[in-house]
Amino acid sequence: MTDLTRPIAVVLFDMDGLMFDTERLILRAWQRAMADFGYVASEEVFLASVGTTVESTNQLLRAAYGPNFPLEATNDRTGEYVWQEVDAHGAPLKPGLLALLDYLEAHDIPKAVASSSERVTIDRLLAAAGLTQRFAATAAGDEVNHGKPAPDIFLLAASRLGVEPGRCLVLEDSEPGARAAHVAGMAVIIVQDLKPPPDDVAELTAAVLLDLYAVQDWLERRLPASPKG
Repeated sequence: MTDLTRPIAVVLFDMDGLMFDTERLILRAWQRAMADFGYVASEEVFLASVGTTVESTNQLLRAAYGPNFPLEATNDRTGEYVWQEVDAHGAPLKPGLLALLDYLEAHDIPKAVASSSERVTIDRLLAAAGLTQRFAATAAGDEVNHGKPAPDIFLLAASRLGVEPGRCLVLEDSEPGARAAHVAGMAVIIVQDLKPPPDDVAELTAAVLLDLYAVQDWLERRLPASPKG
């Protein structure tokens, strides 16, 4: 495992599966949409798409279901089901998120969101959760040329915060995201969501933890004890 050798300047948050329990929400919505159009949703295909860009996901779907697959229609229907759920019940926060945000703010550590999701999705979910003003910057998958596991999105988020990569701590739940952070020269913690990381990815991290409460505990052992007054 790697570890931090310099003080943490900022924390970069992945979004889906890390901040919000949206991976399971999207899976359920996609399964419904696929059934509407007479298809059986493959959980294996879904898991392969976790942490990747929209276009990469579309490529996986085309490869899995063939040239006649109604990609645009099923994507639109999936989105409808997802937003119906969010509008009815709010954005599903992962355990420990609000406490971790409070902790980082108490220590004057800026935060950014760096997500493979498109800009419109990031903005809508943050607004639904009342979290827009709690992040100093956001970087979206449709704002970079190369998605995770390329480092582009994390480098963009760091640049928007004016911080060099070596001073960033990335929180991720996916293998592509962890690889992207490592290539960017950033420390990364994986917070497990749908599946644990393979051993070779775990070796790239500072820690593999079960939830965001554990991230706060991990930080408390490394940051100064006295927060701002």
